[in-house]
Amino acid sequence: MGQLSFFSAETDEPSLEDLSGLFAAHGQSMISPAGSRVSIVVDAQWRAEALVREIDRCGVRAHLATSDEGSAMARTETSKLLDTLNRTWLKGAIKTMPADWVPSNRAMRLWTIAAGRPDEDRYLLGLDPHAPETHSPLATALMRAGIAPTLVGTRGSNPALRIAGRRRMSRLVENIGAPPDDLDAVALWPTL
Repeated sequence: MGQLSFFSAETDEPSLEDLSGLFAAHGQSMISPAGSRVSIVVDAQWRAEALVREIDRCGVRAHLATSDEGSAMARTETSKLLDTLNRTWLKGAIKTMPADWVPSNRAMRLWTIAAGRPDEDRYLLGLDPHAPETHSPLATALMRAGIAPTLVGTRGSNPALRIAGRRRMSRLVENIGAPPDDLDAVALWPTL
């Protein structure tokens, strides 16, 4: 891999806005009088562990959990700090992408950790199958970030944004930085 750009996730300062990448995937949130909590169920333990580390870097404590179905999960602690992010992405109980959202490098990194997977010589960023109204807006948001995807799998249980082509893949790899330090993560991380 070539030298990483100074725009990559590895040089950006972590912020709570980075957690938008979890909402772009299939992250969920709940709000209570004590504050908001963001959680995401993932298909591998390395994903949950990496997300907990990334969330902690953003200034909110997180921990590993297990879903009712036995899957790995990353979950923030309940915090008032997350209320604004929660209100931005939820209208009532419905997940809604903010109209002007452009994923930052670090938000793309969290999205990739949570729901990224190779697809032959292309790469897929998973979407929330329970929030189909976010799919097209998320494709537009990724375009605004300089990566033009194709929306795929919208009729199935694995909708995703497919990134194809050397220039787009290069931009994604440059933006999200190196994979988490785990062999399974390396195997599923985008490459050129």
